[in-house]
Amino acid sequence: MKKHILIVLYIHVFGFFSAQVSDTITISRKEAEAVFLANNLDLIAQKLEISQAEARTIQAKFWPNPTLSISEVNLWKTYDIEAQPALIGNWGKSSQVAVEIEQVIQTAGKRRKNIELAKIDVDGEQYELQEVLRELKKTLRNTVTEILYNQEQQKIYQGQIASIEKLTKSYNNQLSLGNISKAEYVRLKAQEIEFKKKLISLHQEIQEQQVELKALLILPAKKYIVISDPFTMPEKDLSELEVDQWTEKAKENRPDILMAKNQEKYAQKNLELQNAMKTPDVTVSMNYDRGGNIMKDFVGVGVAVDLPIFDRNKGNIQEAKLEIEKTKIETRKNVLKSENEISSVFKNYIKTKEISHDIDDAYESTLDGLLISHEKNFRLRNISMLEYMDFLDTYIGNKMIILDTKKELNQYYENLQYVVGQDL
Repeated sequence: MKKHILIVLYIHVFGFFSAQVSDTITISRKEAEAVFLANNLDLIAQKLEISQAEARTIQAKFWPNPTLSISEVNLWKTYDIEAQPALIGNWGKSSQVAVEIEQVIQTAGKRRKNIELAKIDVDGEQYELQEVLRELKKTLRNTVTEILYNQEQQKIYQGQIASIEKLTKSYNNQLSLGNISKAEYVRLKAQEIEFKKKLISLHQEIQEQQVELKALLILPAKKYIVISDPFTMPEKDLSELEVDQWTEKAKENRPDILMAKNQEKYAQKNLELQNAMKTPDVTVSMNYDRGGNIMKDFVGVGVAVDLPIFDRNKGNIQEAKLEIEKTKIETRKNVLKSENEISSVFKNYIKTKEISHDIDDAYESTLDGLLISHEKNFRLRNISMLEYMDFLDTYIGNKMIILDTKKELNQYYENLQYVVGQDL
């Protein structure tokens, strides 16, 4: 039964990698971001929405088309009519026809105000693109961090598996010679199986992260991505003195705040438009009537205008005023949200940074050196299995603390860039 378990573990752990060698892509953080910016479909779709908004701005600049109408055309011959000269060829001596052309002239600057609203829409779509980019960059960077984190875990467990396999083989030989108890061998074998199960679990986690990353980079499903960067802590030192600067930067750079401010501008301009709407547009017309009155060929002009007696657009004006108040509240809410987020994320970053001060390259090297020493002493039977296993647990636990600290610092650093609205 144990042999069957080991066979399954080997198939999952080592067969997984051999099947993907030919489709592996090794890429750095910087290269991943470049591919993301060039290929991501969400960004491309959002850029098309900007182009659509620009097209609406072009459309808003056009005047309304004139209206041409032809009427009063009789399709039968009329005898009781004064003689008239032919209109076209031999036709028209006994026919009547009326032609009118009308042009609507927008008053109170309505056309200009509609153009300005369309331009504000373009700005809004650009801020929306920035917001989509901000969200996706955070997801991309945190996904890369997660993959790096799991890649480092893989190295730890692969190293331990390689080491413990040698010990297990040696103990198996000693067991057959009767030099050790079966309980010692089983304990060592159980640890080997536990490490291999953990490695399989890591493969599954990485596969989920691979799905996320390949979706962001628009890569085929058969590809397997390896991140080439070393897994390190953020290099930039952050100070509490910068918090106020970040808060001010957020007001200028965060897309959600800029979108809210843009909505304020839109609401204000819409109020101007609604006030202009209470001024009626003017329709200017010119008409020609042949054979319809005392004049054989009548040409006249006319003007039409709505009388603002019943509808003075009061309801729409009131709604526009309330929209201004609502957008101001939304802007204030987003500003307060950014202040709280910056403060909270920075505090979490500092607390994690304090832990990292106790972790340096020398500490990690010492830990690795002690493991090698314990493995050697265990093989030479200078220390007991209990001592070796106890230190192995301590080693794995400390390695995980180091990796967890690196991951959390990278994530808090990225979250801080996210809440500030720009790269620090």
